Amino acid sequence: MFTANRKNLLRERLGRGSIVIIISRDQQILKARGADLIYQVKPLDDTDALRLFCKNAFKNNYIMSDFKTLTSHVLSHCEGHPLAIEVLGSSLFGKDVSYWGSALVSLRESKSIMDVLRISFDQLEDTHKEIFLDIACFLYDHDVIYVKEILDFRGFNPEYGLQVLVDKSLITMRRIVEMHDVLRNLGKYIVREKSPWNPWKWSRLWDFKDLNIVSLDNKATENVEAIVHEEDYDIEKDSDLEEDSDLEDYDLEEDSDLEEDSDLEDYDLEEDSDLEEDSDLEDYDLEEDSDLEDSHFLPTVRVDALSTMSNLKLLKFRYAGYEINYSGTLTKLSNELGYLTWVKYPFECLPPSFEPDKLVELILPKSNIKQLWEDRKPLPNLRHLDLSGSKNLIKMPYIGDALYLEWLDLEGCIQLEEIGLSVLSRKLTSLNLRNCKSLIKLPQFGEDLILKKLYLEGCQSLSHIDQSIGFLKNLDHLNMENCKQLKRIDPSIGLLEKLRELNLKNCKNLESLPNSILGLNSLKYLNLSGCVKLYNTELLYELRDAGQLKKIGIDGAPIHFQSTSSYSRQHKKSVSCSMPSSPIFPCMRQLDLSFCNLVEIPDAIGNMCCLEWLDLSGNNFATLPNLKKLSKLLCLKLQHCKQLKSLPELPSRIEIPTGESYFGNKTGLYIFNCPKLFDRKRCSNMAFSWMMQLYQVIHSFYRSEGVSPGSEIPKWFNNQHEGNCVSLDASHVMHDDNWIGVAFCAIFVVPHETISAMAFSKTDGYYSGFSDIPVDFYEDLDQELVLDKSDHMWLFFFDRKMFIFKFHLQPENLGRLLLKCDGRRKWKESYAEVKKYGYRWVYKGDNEQRKRKFGEIEENEGMMSEEGRKDDASSSQENTINLDLSL
Repeated sequence: MFTANRKNLLRERLGRGSIVIIISRDQQILKARGADLIYQVKPLDDTDALRLFCKNAFKNNYIMSDFKTLTSHVLSHCEGHPLAIEVLGSSLFGKDVSYWGSALVSLRESKSIMDVLRISFDQLEDTHKEIFLDIACFLYDHDVIYVKEILDFRGFNPEYGLQVLVDKSLITMRRIVEMHDVLRNLGKYIVREKSPWNPWKWSRLWDFKDLNIVSLDNKATENVEAIVHEEDYDIEKDSDLEEDSDLEDYDLEEDSDLEEDSDLEDYDLEEDSDLEEDSDLEDYDLEEDSDLEDSHFLPTVRVDALSTMSNLKLLKFRYAGYEINYSGTLTKLSNELGYLTWVKYPFECLPPSFEPDKLVELILPKSNIKQLWEDRKPLPNLRHLDLSGSKNLIKMPYIGDALYLEWLDLEGCIQLEEIGLSVLSRKLTSLNLRNCKSLIKLPQFGEDLILKKLYLEGCQSLSHIDQSIGFLKNLDHLNMENCKQLKRIDPSIGLLEKLRELNLKNCKNLESLPNSILGLNSLKYLNLSGCVKLYNTELLYELRDAGQLKKIGIDGAPIHFQSTSSYSRQHKKSVSCSMPSSPIFPCMRQLDLSFCNLVEIPDAIGNMCCLEWLDLSGNNFATLPNLKKLSKLLCLKLQHCKQLKSLPELPSRIEIPTGESYFGNKTGLYIFNCPKLFDRKRCSNMAFSWMMQLYQVIHSFYRSEGVSPGSEIPKWFNNQHEGNCVSLDASHVMHDDNWIGVAFCAIFVVPHETISAMAFSKTDGYYSGFSDIPVDFYEDLDQELVLDKSDHMWLFFFDRKMFIFKFHLQPENLGRLLLKCDGRRKWKESYAEVKKYGYRWVYKGDNEQRKRKFGEIEENEGMMSEEGRKDDASSSQENTINLDLSL
């Protein structure tokens, strides 16, 4: 760079407005010199990469026919890196096909590339070199926070060191840390270069084959500090690579449309963080592993060498998609270990001599562990403990010394009957006990805990939640779904002032809920679906009279204590508490009361002004309270309500919700199998009106839909057809900026006792998407569930982006889209018969004019019909709205 005097001299030589372009590997140099704009050079796109490679490998502008597949391999490896493309292309110039094939085996460590790239590495300080090597070998594509934690444990300064690597363009760092494949190969090359055939001398191991070599050679292994193998091992990748390559003999000068026609995938290499994971070439030797295509053996890993690695700090065995056989014995583990992850750990316990005082993370899912250790162990640094899926675990060890434990995962430990108090660290925020089927009771919670999430889903032996639950003042998520023996919940649950989500779905023996839950003012999600014994609960009567409710006597804990002294003393007598004067559940957004055998729905539900999602399906009420005030309600489910005679008043306008939502992507009105329902035409009108309102918020929710009784397609759908199949032509809408989506309508009937999913199936010569009829069925209910055999109408709207995604729209298939319904279920012979179809291309003008006219339409009419844009692309007729109350 320039000195200060040279910089001033340069400025004097240049005229006003001149631009100086400086190229550097180090951003910090440019920042320090006050660069006005720094541009990060992006990898080459497919077209430019191919052009550059052809220029160097063939000295012309096209690929020779015999080299198409090999060229695809090279470009896949280089991933748009211009230096790698240029060096490799030049080294392959003039060589025959057999030479290219053998060269690909050692492609990842081409010395000519490594020597050039190494210049940047050699300029790093020692600590930053270590950070670079850790990322290259095992920390790439990991979350930034996690990477910083590992590097901090390793004794490096991650905040400064990572930024140095970013400035030198060696990594990118957004939410995850990414490193180009070529640079990762450089890091591994540097680790191996001093002793390429002696892996026991390396500082890092990332391939189980190298670990096997170390075990067999029985050499001293003090150098090894990290062993990480956590890749997807897809043996199909290399065999598919050659078949999928369709590079042609392009003449790059003549074919300017190469980017569109080339079958090389058009990735945005700067933004697509998954590119490295999807690469067709993995980090194993292509020549040695070529036999994997035809073999089905399970790789074997010898673990004997682990007992000799006294300096090992990081050990990770995480395999996805394939099994591993472990052989040998494990007599010791390094006391230097800070991070130990071993999926399907094969032994019954950890080595007795192991002292885990430096352990930060212990992850042993699906292990063969019966008991971690027998004696008390020091755990001053342990933060994360995962023994999920350890089906042989019969007892939790004492871990009371783990004062900084943040989350504990024991999901699926089916033999675990209880967990001691020692697991309740003061720092614990998440406790996962899902599917601990033998768990009889929970530990007594103390008042000094900060637990936020408690997962008890599937704890089938758990019969009650005791009073200590009230101490969890910070709890915001409590999931007790499928706790089938749960009979009661202590009233102290009303003390959980921060509780946002409470899931009691399918707690079939739950007989009552304490009235104290009415004081949970932060509750946003409540699921009581399938709680069939709750129909006698007094809570529903309290909800019914909530408008007059001022004071409730609770046999147990009050909502607010008079004193903060010992909790047990407060439970010795019944006390009274004042109910809040504010509306019941003022923050409630999702409420599921489906299949609870309810004969009455409390009026107070109509005052839950924040409610967005309400499911009342499968109950026995005849009428519903007024829901007109629920202006944020986006989803209402009234399926299988066999006694329902009339619909309630519904909101005339739907507000766009703000912030997080709890209903997922389902929006609309769902009325199905309600055989006693009067005024079915009104049902159709309301369902259609809701869909018309909802599609204006489609930017947040990609699909609005609805199901209701109905036998006629609304006239607003200006393309109508008989039968269950229709072809679409999307060629005229794809380039129209005013086109926002497409609306569909289908009339179907269920001739048998159950219904299937409706789907758009793929047919030869056509491109298609799919979708399901949004009707819920439950396998354990009566087979004669469907009593209403009349016609029903299914409405749904896809916005532009989702429609393109569903149908995989490309220029070549715009004119041949097939919409076809196939109602058969895979597991049953029942089906839904589709009688009619209708669809309409929806434009911005439809929505704007609909909104202007909407205020003139009475709520009880609800049905609009518009003369909109016709399918003819040349039509220039202006959109108008005609009110038509008939279907």
